[in-house]
Amino acid sequence: MNTPSSPSSLWHRWAALLLTGLLAGLAGMLLAMLLHEIQHLAYGYSQHQLLGARSFLEGVSDAGAARRFLVLIAAGLVAGGGWWLLGRYGKKRVSISAAVARPDNPMPPKTTLVHILLQIVTVAMGSPLGREVAPREAGALLAGGIARRMRLTQDEIRLMIACGSGAGLAAVYNVPLAGAIFTLEVLLVSFSREAALAALVTSALAAWIATLGLGDEHQYRFGTEAAVLSLVIWGALSGPLFGAAAYLFRRFTQRARANVRADWQMPVLSLLAFLLLGTLAVWFPQLPGNGKGPTQLTLSGDVTLTLAFTLLCLKVVVIGAVLRGGAEGGLLTPGLTIGALLGSVIFLLAGRYFPGSDMAGFALTGAAGFLSASMMMPFTAAMLMLEFTRMDHRFIVPVVLCVAGAFATCRLLEQRAS
Repeated sequence: MNTPSSPSSLWHRWAALLLTGLLAGLAGMLLAMLLHEIQHLAYGYSQHQLLGARSFLEGVSDAGAARRFLVLIAAGLVAGGGWWLLGRYGKKRVSISAAVARPDNPMPPKTTLVHILLQIVTVAMGSPLGREVAPREAGALLAGGIARRMRLTQDEIRLMIACGSGAGLAAVYNVPLAGAIFTLEVLLVSFSREAALAALVTSALAAWIATLGLGDEHQYRFGTEAAVLSLVIWGALSGPLFGAAAYLFRRFTQRARANVRADWQMPVLSLLAFLLLGTLAVWFPQLPGNGKGPTQLTLSGDVTLTLAFTLLCLKVVVIGAVLRGGAEGGLLTPGLTIGALLGSVIFLLAGRYFPGSDMAGFALTGAAGFLSASMMMPFTAAMLMLEFTRMDHRFIVPVVLCVAGAFATCRLLEQRAS
């Protein structure tokens, strides 16, 4: 095999990087399209438009209580039966972090593909978990295959797998910089120049490829024009609060996942979890899905104190229930939603003490702070909020202050608990 410094090896590395970005972008685009198509079929909206103007929350709200209930029951059957069968008959899954840590232990293609599709189908049908893990797994799987075919070294394979995963995140949410930072901060835990360049190339290319099919859109509308001084003060004061809340949420979700058993309990508990979600969705159509709808409501200032507090509590309950039932998915957008709802509740209770601030600003800082701590990724969280909302750069100060305080508090609490 060529040495890493030889010209042919350098060409192989760049070819692998470009192919990884290209294929991760295509995979993210196709998975997003599949998710939208299933959403439209399940809830009966925008059936002649793959990327219609109506949001998932609008489609679910208009579907009717009976349809919401039945779709979520079906989602419970798919989740419980699908993951039980996969655990029983499929090869042992290799997570992205495990594949990065041990590049000599590749992700099994068939098992990983089924795992990806189960996540997309169940999230599209209303699972309260996030959709971001599926495109990340697709990107990592493709990157690992490309790197091995090009006979790269183990360290280079590790880099490609991490870049593929970050590129998948970048593609599905159109967040090229956040995807690159996620690769460096969470997967590689390295900000070396070579790794940073590789992550930027793959994530930027993947995000651009995905826009060819999904359009150049951002995830949330954020209309507040400027960050006032009171919001900066709130960002500095609120970090520990969101960090403590994120710590409790981390322990809650970790326990739920740790208690999952891949036996007859999985189909039963999964069905019961989605039965609970379906029953609650009869009155609260904001609960199904990864939380994008409720987050947008907070950023638009369209929630009352009663609704925000109720959604906050119920969202935590249903996330824990489906995780305990064995369903899989991400916690990025759910964590962001919980932080935004908590921020809006606090604004409705104490916003008068911060003149000039609005609910959108409190929701924005709360979402960033809670997300940074709940997933232990402060740099990625700050950049995600910037790219998710296209917020004015003046909001970076309160967001970063809240992120720093939340992350430090959560980390301190975990160190004391260990």
